[in-house]
Amino acid sequence: MDLAYTPDEEEFRARLRDWLAKALPTLPPKPSPEDWPGRRAHDLGWQRMLHDAGYGDVHWDASPTLRLIFLEEHEKAGAPYVGAGFVGLLHAGPTIAAEGTDEQRARWLPPILRGEEVWCQGFSEPDAGSDLAALRTRARRDGDHYVVSGSKIWTSHAEVADWCELLVRTDPDASKHRGISWLAMPMDAPGITVRPLKTLAGTTEFAEMFLDEVRVPVANRVGEENDGWRVTMVTLSFERGTAFVGEVVACRRVLRELAAEARGNGRWDDPVLRRRLGRLNAEFRALWRLTQWNVSEAEAADGIPGVGGSVFKLRYSHTRQELFDAAAEVLGPASLDLDRPWMSDRLSSLSYTIAAGTSQIQRNIVGERILGLPKER
Repeated sequence: MDLAYTPDEEEFRARLRDWLAKALPTLPPKPSPEDWPGRRAHDLGWQRMLHDAGYGDVHWDASPTLRLIFLEEHEKAGAPYVGAGFVGLLHAGPTIAAEGTDEQRARWLPPILRGEEVWCQGFSEPDAGSDLAALRTRARRDGDHYVVSGSKIWTSHAEVADWCELLVRTDPDASKHRGISWLAMPMDAPGITVRPLKTLAGTTEFAEMFLDEVRVPVANRVGEENDGWRVTMVTLSFERGTAFVGEVVACRRVLRELAAEARGNGRWDDPVLRRRLGRLNAEFRALWRLTQWNVSEAEAADGIPGVGGSVFKLRYSHTRQELFDAAAEVLGPASLDLDRPWMSDRLSSLSYTIAAGTSQIQRNIVGERILGLPKER
Protein backbone atom coordinates (compact mmCIF):
# COMPACT_ATOMS: atom_id res chain seq x y z
CA MET A 1 0.00 0.00 0.00
CA ASP A 2 1.36 3.43 -0.99
CA LEU A 3 -0.53 6.51 0.23
CA ALA A 4 1.95 8.97 -1.31
CA TYR A 5 1.20 10.69 -4.62
CA THR A 6 3.64 10.58 -7.53
CA PRO A 7 4.87 13.76 -9.28
CA ASP A 8 2.59 12.97 -12.25
CA GLU A 9 -0.40 12.65 -9.94
CA GLU A 10 0.41 15.94 -8.24
CA GLU A 11 0.75 17.56 -11.68
CA PHE A 12 -2.72 16.23 -12.54
CA ARG A 13 -4.06 17.75 -9.31
CA ALA A 14 -2.55 21.17 -10.02
CA ARG A 15 -3.81 21.19 -13.61
CA LEU A 16 -7.32 20.17 -12.53
CA ARG A 17 -7.40 22.75 -9.75
CA ASP A 18 -6.43 25.49 -12.19
CA TRP A 19 -9.10 24.41 -14.71
CA LEU A 20 -11.83 24.28 -12.05
CA ALA A 21 -10.97 27.80 -10.89
CA LYS A 22 -11.52 29.08 -14.43
CA ALA A 23 -14.53 26.93 -15.38
CA LEU A 24 -16.78 27.23 -12.34
CA PRO A 25 -17.50 30.98 -12.65
CA THR A 26 -18.89 30.36 -16.15
CA LEU A 27 -21.65 27.99 -14.99
CA PRO A 28 -25.32 29.06 -15.18
CA PRO A 29 -27.35 29.24 -11.94
CA LYS A 30 -28.42 25.95 -10.43
CA PRO A 31 -32.08 25.15 -11.25
CA SER A 32 -34.80 24.55 -8.67
CA PRO A 33 -34.73 21.11 -6.98
CA GLU A 34 -38.21 20.45 -8.41
CA ASP A 35 -37.19 21.28 -11.98
CA TRP A 36 -35.99 17.86 -13.11
CA PRO A 37 -35.61 18.68 -16.82
CA GLY A 38 -33.60 21.73 -15.77
CA ARG A 39 -31.50 19.71 -13.34
CA ARG A 40 -30.81 17.10 -16.02
CA ALA A 41 -29.67 19.81 -18.46
CA HIS A 42 -27.52 21.48 -15.80
CA ASP A 43 -25.84 18.26 -14.65
CA LEU A 44 -25.21 16.97 -18.16
CA GLY A 45 -23.93 20.37 -19.23
CA TRP A 46 -21.29 20.22 -16.53
CA GLN A 47 -20.33 16.70 -17.56
CA ARG A 48 -19.96 17.92 -21.14
CA MET A 49 -17.59 20.65 -19.93
CA LEU A 50 -15.53 18.06 -18.07
CA HIS A 51 -15.47 15.86 -21.17
CA ASP A 52 -14.37 18.65 -23.46
CA ALA A 53 -11.60 19.59 -21.03
CA GLY A 54 -10.29 16.02 -20.97
CA TYR A 55 -11.69 14.97 -17.58
CA GLY A 56 -14.80 13.13 -18.74
CA ASP A 57 -13.33 9.63 -18.58
CA VAL A 58 -11.81 9.89 -15.11
CA HIS A 59 -14.52 7.68 -13.57
CA TRP A 60 -13.26 4.51 -15.23
CA ASP A 61 -10.48 5.06 -17.76
CA ALA A 62 -8.23 6.80 -15.22
CA SER A 63 -6.45 4.98 -12.41
CA PRO A 64 -8.23 4.79 -9.02
CA THR A 65 -5.72 7.26 -7.59
CA LEU A 66 -6.43 9.87 -10.28
CA ARG A 67 -10.14 9.26 -9.70
CA LEU A 68 -9.60 9.93 -6.00
CA ILE A 69 -7.72 13.16 -6.71
CA PHE A 70 -10.40 14.24 -9.18
CA LEU A 71 -13.25 13.69 -6.71
CA GLU A 72 -11.33 15.38 -3.90
CA GLU A 73 -10.50 18.52 -5.87
CA HIS A 74 -13.96 18.57 -7.45
CA GLU A 75 -15.60 18.75 -4.02
CA LYS A 76 -13.06 21.18 -2.55
CA ALA A 77 -13.71 23.60 -5.41
CA GLY A 78 -17.47 23.46 -4.87
CA ALA A 79 -18.05 22.02 -8.35
CA PRO A 80 -21.50 20.61 -9.18
CA TYR A 81 -22.26 17.13 -7.97
CA VAL A 82 -22.78 14.50 -10.68
CA GLY A 83 -26.52 14.72 -9.94
CA ALA A 84 -28.58 13.09 -12.66
CA GLY A 85 -25.40 11.49 -13.98
CA PHE A 86 -24.84 9.60 -10.71
CA VAL A 87 -25.86 6.10 -11.82
CA GLY A 88 -24.23 6.30 -15.24
CA LEU A 89 -20.92 7.74 -14.08
CA LEU A 90 -20.48 5.94 -10.77
CA HIS A 91 -22.38 2.64 -11.18
CA ALA A 92 -23.45 1.51 -14.64
CA GLY A 93 -20.55 3.04 -16.55
CA PRO A 94 -17.76 1.47 -14.46
CA THR A 95 -19.61 -1.86 -14.51
CA ILE A 96 -19.95 -1.85 -18.30
CA ALA A 97 -16.31 -0.79 -18.61
CA ALA A 98 -15.28 -3.77 -16.48
CA GLU A 99 -17.77 -6.42 -17.65
CA GLY A 100 -19.23 -5.33 -21.00
CA THR A 101 -18.30 -6.43 -24.50
CA ASP A 102 -16.42 -4.16 -26.88
CA GLU A 103 -19.72 -3.36 -28.63
CA GLN A 104 -21.46 -2.53 -25.34
CA ARG A 105 -18.64 -0.28 -24.20
CA ALA A 106 -18.67 1.53 -27.55
CA ARG A 107 -22.45 2.02 -27.43
CA TRP A 108 -23.01 3.12 -23.83
CA LEU A 109 -19.84 4.64 -22.42
CA PRO A 110 -19.22 7.60 -24.79
CA PRO A 111 -22.75 9.08 -24.35
CA ILE A 112 -22.36 8.91 -20.56
CA LEU A 113 -18.99 10.65 -20.73
CA ARG A 114 -20.23 13.31 -23.15
CA GLY A 115 -23.20 14.15 -20.92
CA GLU A 116 -25.77 12.93 -23.43
CA GLU A 117 -27.55 10.07 -21.62
CA VAL A 118 -28.79 9.48 -18.08
CA TRP A 119 -29.03 6.09 -16.37
CA CYS A 120 -31.19 4.97 -13.46
CA GLN A 121 -30.80 1.98 -11.14
CA GLY A 122 -33.47 -0.73 -11.11
CA PHE A 123 -32.24 -2.99 -8.32
CA SER A 124 -34.45 -2.83 -5.22
CA GLU A 125 -38.00 -4.16 -5.11
CA PRO A 126 -40.78 -3.76 -2.51
CA ASP A 127 -39.85 -7.17 -1.02
CA ALA A 128 -36.19 -7.26 -2.06
CA GLY A 129 -34.26 -4.32 -0.68
CA SER A 130 -31.76 -5.43 1.96
CA ASP A 131 -32.01 -8.96 0.57
CA LEU A 132 -31.44 -7.94 -3.03
CA ALA A 133 -31.06 -11.53 -4.21
CA ALA A 134 -34.74 -12.13 -3.31
CA LEU A 135 -35.83 -10.04 -6.33
CA ARG A 136 -38.79 -11.40 -8.31
CA THR A 137 -38.93 -9.29 -11.48
CA ARG A 138 -39.03 -11.94 -14.23
CA ALA A 139 -37.32 -11.91 -17.61
CA ARG A 140 -38.62 -14.60 -19.96
CA ARG A 141 -36.50 -15.36 -23.03
CA ASP A 142 -38.38 -14.88 -26.32
CA GLY A 143 -36.02 -15.23 -29.27
CA ASP A 144 -33.62 -12.28 -29.31
CA HIS A 145 -35.43 -10.51 -26.47
CA TYR A 146 -36.21 -10.85 -22.81
CA VAL A 147 -39.81 -10.08 -21.84
CA VAL A 148 -39.67 -8.39 -18.44
CA SER A 149 -42.49 -8.05 -15.91
CA GLY A 150 -42.36 -6.89 -12.30
CA SER A 151 -41.73 -3.77 -10.25
CA LYS A 152 -38.83 -1.83 -8.81
CA ILE A 153 -38.63 0.79 -6.09
CA TRP A 154 -36.13 3.50 -5.10
CA THR A 155 -35.21 3.71 -8.78
CA SER A 156 -32.73 6.58 -8.79
CA HIS A 157 -33.42 9.30 -11.42
CA ALA A 158 -35.94 7.19 -13.34
CA GLU A 159 -37.99 10.26 -14.23
CA VAL A 160 -35.22 11.68 -16.46
CA ALA A 161 -33.34 8.51 -17.43
CA ASP A 162 -32.62 7.14 -20.90
CA TRP A 163 -31.39 3.76 -19.67
CA CYS A 164 -31.80 1.55 -16.61
CA GLU A 165 -29.32 -0.90 -15.11
CA LEU A 166 -31.85 -3.60 -14.34
CA LEU A 167 -31.61 -6.80 -12.31
CA VAL A 168 -34.03 -9.53 -13.37
CA ARG A 169 -34.62 -13.19 -12.58
CA THR A 170 -33.93 -15.27 -15.69
CA ASP A 171 -34.03 -18.69 -14.02
CA PRO A 172 -36.78 -19.01 -11.38
CA ASP A 173 -35.69 -22.56 -10.55
CA ALA A 174 -32.09 -21.68 -9.67
CA SER A 175 -31.00 -20.64 -6.18
CA LYS A 176 -31.74 -16.98 -5.61
CA HIS A 177 -28.17 -15.82 -6.18
CA ARG A 178 -27.68 -17.87 -9.36
CA GLY A 179 -30.75 -17.06 -11.44
CA ILE A 180 -30.20 -13.31 -11.91
CA SER A 181 -29.10 -11.35 -15.00
CA TRP A 182 -27.96 -7.71 -15.44
CA LEU A 183 -29.72 -5.90 -18.31
CA ALA A 184 -29.51 -2.44 -19.85
CA MET A 185 -33.14 -1.46 -20.43
CA PRO A 186 -34.10 1.52 -22.65
CA MET A 187 -36.48 3.70 -20.65
CA ASP A 188 -38.59 4.56 -23.69
CA ALA A 189 -39.59 0.92 -24.22
CA PRO A 190 -43.36 0.22 -24.17
CA GLY A 191 -44.69 -1.16 -20.89
CA ILE A 192 -42.69 1.02 -18.46
CA THR A 193 -44.57 3.18 -15.92
CA VAL A 194 -42.62 5.53 -13.64
CA ARG A 195 -44.16 7.01 -10.50
CA PRO A 196 -41.97 9.51 -8.56
CA LEU A 197 -41.57 9.08 -4.78
CA LYS A 198 -41.15 12.01 -2.39
CA THR A 199 -38.50 11.51 0.29
CA LEU A 200 -38.55 12.73 3.89
CA ALA A 201 -36.45 15.70 2.73
CA GLY A 202 -39.09 16.59 0.12
CA THR A 203 -37.06 15.56 -2.94
CA THR A 204 -38.14 13.23 -5.75
CA GLU A 205 -34.94 11.65 -7.04
CA PHE A 206 -36.42 8.18 -6.48
CA ALA A 207 -39.35 6.48 -8.17
CA GLU A 208 -41.42 3.34 -8.35
CA MET A 209 -41.15 1.60 -11.69
CA PHE A 210 -43.67 -0.91 -13.05
CA LEU A 211 -42.72 -3.22 -15.92
CA ASP A 212 -45.42 -4.90 -17.99
CA GLU A 213 -44.10 -7.23 -20.70
CA VAL A 214 -41.20 -4.90 -21.52
CA ARG A 215 -39.04 -6.26 -24.34
CA VAL A 216 -35.28 -5.88 -23.82
CA PRO A 217 -32.81 -7.18 -26.44
CA VAL A 218 -30.66 -10.10 -25.31
CA ALA A 219 -27.71 -8.10 -26.67
CA ASN A 220 -28.32 -5.66 -23.77
CA ARG A 221 -27.33 -8.26 -21.17
CA VAL A 222 -24.02 -7.46 -19.48
CA GLY A 223 -22.28 -10.69 -18.52
CA GLU A 224 -23.62 -14.18 -19.04
CA GLU A 225 -27.22 -15.18 -18.43
CA ASN A 226 -27.75 -16.03 -14.73
CA ASP A 227 -24.36 -14.50 -13.84
CA GLY A 228 -25.92 -11.19 -12.89
CA TRP A 229 -25.24 -11.50 -9.17
CA ARG A 230 -21.49 -11.50 -9.78
CA VAL A 231 -21.83 -8.52 -12.14
CA THR A 232 -23.94 -6.77 -9.50
CA MET A 233 -21.17 -7.24 -6.94
CA VAL A 234 -18.90 -5.32 -9.35
CA THR A 235 -21.49 -2.53 -9.48
CA LEU A 236 -21.84 -2.42 -5.70
CA SER A 237 -18.07 -2.46 -5.19
CA PHE A 238 -17.86 0.82 -7.13
CA GLU A 239 -20.83 2.22 -5.19
CA ARG A 240 -19.24 1.40 -1.84
CA GLY A 241 -15.61 1.84 -2.85
CA THR A 242 -15.19 5.25 -4.48
CA ALA A 243 -18.64 6.80 -5.00
CA PHE A 244 -18.59 8.45 -1.54
CA VAL A 245 -15.18 10.12 -1.89
CA GLY A 246 -16.61 13.57 -2.55
CA GLU A 247 -18.99 13.20 0.38
CA VAL A 248 -16.14 12.55 2.82
CA VAL A 249 -14.49 15.78 1.66
CA ALA A 250 -17.82 17.60 2.03
CA CYS A 251 -18.33 16.23 5.55
CA ARG A 252 -14.91 17.45 6.61
CA ARG A 253 -15.84 20.91 5.33
CA VAL A 254 -19.16 20.77 7.24
CA LEU A 255 -17.26 19.89 10.40
CA ARG A 256 -15.12 23.02 10.05
CA GLU A 257 -18.25 25.09 9.47
CA LEU A 258 -19.88 23.60 12.57
CA ALA A 259 -16.88 24.54 14.68
CA ALA A 260 -17.07 28.12 13.37
CA GLU A 261 -20.82 28.27 14.04
CA ALA A 262 -20.33 26.96 17.57
CA ARG A 263 -17.70 29.59 18.28
CA GLY A 264 -20.07 32.28 17.03
CA ASN A 265 -23.18 31.26 18.97
CA GLY A 266 -21.54 30.32 22.27
CA ARG A 267 -21.95 26.56 21.99
CA TRP A 268 -18.15 26.16 21.80
CA ASP A 269 -17.99 26.70 25.55
CA ASP A 270 -19.58 23.26 26.06
CA PRO A 271 -16.67 20.80 26.56
CA VAL A 272 -18.88 17.82 25.69
CA LEU A 273 -19.69 19.35 22.30
CA ARG A 274 -16.02 20.16 21.67
CA ARG A 275 -15.07 16.56 22.39
CA ARG A 276 -17.83 15.36 20.08
CA LEU A 277 -16.60 17.52 17.22
CA GLY A 278 -13.00 16.48 17.90
CA ARG A 279 -13.92 12.80 17.77
CA LEU A 280 -15.79 13.35 14.51
CA ASN A 281 -12.72 15.07 13.09
CA ALA A 282 -10.66 11.98 13.95
CA GLU A 283 -13.34 9.71 12.43
CA PHE A 284 -13.36 11.54 9.10
CA ARG A 285 -9.56 11.71 8.97
CA ALA A 286 -9.53 7.94 9.46
CA LEU A 287 -12.21 7.46 6.81
CA TRP A 288 -10.15 9.48 4.36
CA ARG A 289 -7.12 7.27 5.02
CA LEU A 290 -9.32 4.19 4.62
CA THR A 291 -10.48 5.59 1.28
CA GLN A 292 -6.86 5.99 0.18
CA TRP A 293 -6.14 2.42 1.30
CA ASN A 294 -9.13 1.10 -0.68
CA VAL A 295 -7.96 3.00 -3.76
CA SER A 296 -4.45 1.61 -3.33
CA GLU A 297 -5.95 -1.89 -3.18
CA ALA A 298 -8.02 -1.20 -6.31
CA GLU A 299 -4.86 -0.16 -8.17
CA ALA A 300 -3.67 -3.76 -7.82
CA ALA A 301 -7.04 -5.28 -8.81
CA ASP A 302 -7.74 -3.88 -12.29
CA GLY A 303 -9.36 -0.78 -10.81
CA ILE A 304 -12.22 -2.64 -9.07
CA PRO A 305 -12.57 -1.81 -5.34
CA GLY A 306 -12.51 -4.76 -2.95
CA VAL A 307 -14.36 -5.68 0.23
CA GLY A 308 -12.67 -2.81 2.04
CA GLY A 309 -15.46 -0.73 0.53
CA SER A 310 -17.90 -2.47 2.87
CA VAL A 311 -15.76 -1.50 5.88
CA PHE A 312 -15.82 2.09 4.65
CA LYS A 313 -19.54 2.11 3.87
CA LEU A 314 -20.44 0.69 7.29
CA ARG A 315 -18.46 3.24 9.26
CA TYR A 316 -19.17 6.20 7.00
CA SER A 317 -22.95 5.72 7.12
CA HIS A 318 -23.02 5.96 10.90
CA THR A 319 -20.42 8.72 11.15
CA ARG A 320 -22.38 10.86 8.69
CA GLN A 321 -25.49 10.50 10.83
CA GLU A 322 -23.48 11.46 13.93
CA LEU A 323 -22.13 14.52 12.11
CA PHE A 324 -25.54 15.95 11.33
CA ASP A 325 -26.86 15.07 14.78
CA ALA A 326 -23.98 17.20 16.05
CA ALA A 327 -25.07 19.95 13.65
CA ALA A 328 -28.51 19.92 15.30
CA GLU A 329 -26.82 20.22 18.70
CA VAL A 330 -24.80 23.22 17.50
CA LEU A 331 -27.90 24.96 16.12
CA GLY A 332 -30.08 24.17 19.14
CA PRO A 333 -33.78 25.10 18.69
CA ALA A 334 -32.97 26.54 15.24
CA SER A 335 -32.39 22.97 14.04
CA LEU A 336 -36.18 22.58 13.76
CA ASP A 337 -36.03 24.89 10.73
CA LEU A 338 -35.32 22.65 7.73
CA ASP A 339 -34.18 25.68 5.74
CA ARG A 340 -31.21 26.14 8.07
CA PRO A 341 -27.85 24.85 6.86
CA TRP A 342 -27.26 21.12 7.33
CA MET A 343 -30.79 20.21 8.40
CA SER A 344 -31.98 18.74 5.08
CA ASP A 345 -28.71 16.79 5.06
CA ARG A 346 -29.61 15.50 8.51
CA LEU A 347 -32.82 14.03 7.13
CA SER A 348 -31.13 12.49 4.09
CA SER A 349 -28.37 11.02 6.28
CA LEU A 350 -30.96 8.71 7.85
CA SER A 351 -31.05 6.73 4.59
CA TYR A 352 -27.32 6.02 4.51
CA THR A 353 -27.50 2.96 6.77
CA ILE A 354 -30.00 1.50 4.26
CA ALA A 355 -28.96 2.76 0.81
CA ALA A 356 -26.18 1.00 -1.15
CA GLY A 357 -26.48 -2.05 1.11
CA THR A 358 -27.75 -1.89 4.68
CA SER A 359 -25.39 -1.84 7.63
CA GLN A 360 -26.52 -5.37 8.47
CA ILE A 361 -25.45 -6.55 5.00
CA GLN A 362 -22.09 -4.77 5.33
CA ARG A 363 -21.49 -6.50 8.69
CA ASN A 364 -22.19 -9.85 7.05
CA ILE A 365 -19.69 -9.07 4.28
CA VAL A 366 -17.03 -7.98 6.76
CA GLY A 367 -17.63 -11.02 8.95
CA GLU A 368 -17.65 -13.58 6.14
CA ARG A 369 -15.15 -12.20 3.61
CA ILE A 370 -12.65 -10.44 5.86
CA LEU A 371 -12.88 -12.19 9.22
CA GLY A 372 -13.66 -15.64 7.77
CA LEU A 373 -16.70 -16.25 9.96
CA PRO A 374 -19.31 -18.85 8.95
CA LYS A 375 -21.91 -17.64 6.45
CA GLU A 376 -25.31 -16.57 7.74
CA ARG A 377 -27.97 -19.26 7.30
